[in-house]
Amino acid sequence: MAVLQMVDATKRYQGAAGERETVALNGFTCAFREGEFVAVVGRSGCGKTTLLNLAGAMDFPSSGEVWIDGQLTGGLDDAGLTRLRRTKIGFIFQFFQLLPTLSSVENVELPLLLSGAPNAREQAMERLAWVEMAGFAGRMPHQLSGGQMQRIAIARALAHNPKLLLADEPIGNLDTATGNMVLDLLRRASSEHGATVLMATHSAESTAIADTVIHLRDGAIEEVHRTACTC
Repeated sequence: MAVLQMVDATKRYQGAAGERETVALNGFTCAFREGEFVAVVGRSGCGKTTLLNLAGAMDFPSSGEVWIDGQLTGGLDDAGLTRLRRTKIGFIFQFFQLLPTLSSVENVELPLLLSGAPNAREQAMERLAWVEMAGFAGRMPHQLSGGQMQRIAIARALAHNPKLLLADEPIGNLDTATGNMVLDLLRRASSEHGATVLMATHSAESTAIADTVIHLRDGAIEEVHRTACTC
């Protein structure tokens, strides 16, 4: 069974009075297996962020279906959606989204506490060690570099062993060397943790390490390279 399956997923946004509606994603059909590393590329406005929002159950298709680990996102109530996001999905953002009033370990620990996981602090420290940031556990976000904050964000995203890891331009704010280090962590997340990684990117370096590269144009699949999914 695919970790993520999207069937003819289309997302339309109603325009203002007198304006045409916008089709952000148009008939996207793909299935992604466990441990697959997928890079989604295309010009700004091609539908990459919309795709991630649907894949993470942060938004829902106007038509079509999105299945995550066998669950139809459109068929879940609020409690079911919250549970799905907290247990099955990890999110990584371009601008890190760490809570500024929490230390590094507290940022990683928070999703574990919200999901009621036992030994949350111990698990958080294990994740920090995995991204080689255990020595920065007590640091606040403003005391960290951009690369260090992104490593903390990756540790947080992996804290609950998600089946699906979504990354939106994860190295867009980093220099080349730091970006390559972050990409290596994402690659390891798929190979060592078995997470299905779906990454939106403009970076050629990012696409080079992916199992599958999907090119989007105007919300639709234009082409697929090195296919490891049933598109």
